[in-house]
Amino acid sequence: MNRVAKAPRLPEPPPPSEAVRLAEALIFCAPSPLTAADLAVRLPPGTDVPAVLAEIARAYAARGLTLARIAGGYAFRTAPDLAPVLRGGLPEPRKLSRAALETLAIVAYHQPVTRAEIEEIRGVTTSKGSLDLLLETGWVRLRGRRRTPGRPVTYGTTPAFLDHFGLDAVSDLPGLDELKGLGLIEGRLPAGFRVPQPGDEAQADEDPIADSLAPGDAAAD
Repeated sequence: MNRVAKAPRLPEPPPPSEAVRLAEALIFCAPSPLTAADLAVRLPPGTDVPAVLAEIARAYAARGLTLARIAGGYAFRTAPDLAPVLRGGLPEPRKLSRAALETLAIVAYHQPVTRAEIEEIRGVTTSKGSLDLLLETGWVRLRGRRRTPGRPVTYGTTPAFLDHFGLDAVSDLPGLDELKGLGLIEGRLPAGFRVPQPGDEAQADEDPIADSLAPGDAAAD
């Protein structure tokens, strides 16, 4: 009588360390993405933060939540392949007008950009309401003032913008080939047409603006 050999029992994976458990809890409870520096302050001294993050990412790789790098920090997000299933049960988000969407795209790709530059790119006057709405959503901020006559205000995107669109940095915005692949750019393009490489670095001709400046001051430029 032949006996079927039993498969060797694989060892159980070691339980997560206290540092991993604590980091997991901190990220889960945080209202916004946490950076590695944020975690280092809260974790035991000497903790290898990159290794802890790698372990959390590995543990959640095949689960309903994944560890995502967003706006320079880390947060748990729904696994991308589950998004179509979950979307139907969520309330419809507030939709932006076409003018507001165009303005947001210009700010994202051309930042730092002034209101006059936005109007030049769009070819139409930009209403105060569109910029105020974007400021109120928290996706656009007042960056600074240009060192030019009139000292116009410059606009840029915020960490909340990156968080909402699942980006780690504005440089992760889709380029020309990706926009074509998404069907957002069709037909023949003018010679020399290009999508600007977005960035949020400070510019030499730009002075920082006080964070306390109210959204209503956007019209001051």
